[in-house]
Amino acid sequence: MNPTATDIKVLSTHAVFEVLGALGPQFERASGHRLSCSYDPANAIKRRIDGGETFDVAVVTRPVIDGLKKQGKILAGTCVDLGRSGLGVSVRKGAHKPAIGTVEDFRRALLGAKSVVQSAEGTSGQYFVTLLERLGIAGDMRGKIRLGQSGRVAELVAGGEAELAVQQVSELLPVTGADYVGPFPPELQLYTVFSAGVAAACENRAAAQAFVDALAAPPAAALFSAKGLEPPR
Repeated sequence: MNPTATDIKVLSTHAVFEVLGALGPQFERASGHRLSCSYDPANAIKRRIDGGETFDVAVVTRPVIDGLKKQGKILAGTCVDLGRSGLGVSVRKGAHKPAIGTVEDFRRALLGAKSVVQSAEGTSGQYFVTLLERLGIAGDMRGKIRLGQSGRVAELVAGGEAELAVQQVSELLPVTGADYVGPFPPELQLYTVFSAGVAAACENRAAAQAFVDALAAPPAAALFSAKGLEPPR
């Protein structure tokens, strides 16, 4: 039994939900510390922190980590990149999978869909809005777009509320009732790097750092890869 065992409050993006779900119990058993994880889009987590919410470890996008570090809310020496995820498309389980391998295929698939669900405020959703403009189809898609709130938007596809789901690959893969179609074409792809850091106000920095170290350790790399996150570059 660890006499210095403590609770570690983790604020995390949904993109690493599956990884923390698998790695968390392993860390708790090995260290004796207890994890309390709360999930939200990275920008929502930043708002929570800016609003005064206390935490020990943040697992968010690199830009958010950098912003929190600049504000003095994350300890600079504790920040580490964990993995990156590209964007992809899912359909309801058993449904036709449209071709999306080229820019024209992707554009045609979007125009041919009755509805497309995207994240309301996640990085993927924000980028998708600009991508529709770039493809010249923002006007055509306006009546087809559905906004998924916090969490996995492919769940709306699984439930029949939308035809296509667009989000980070790591958030599409685990959804029961949905089939992963594939990644965005290379020319349209956006990779998001996810990073972790220890809060400057953390009362037990050693325990929090131990958790960040566990996330960044080589044994965790295979788990990140299995859950749809590539090694950071």
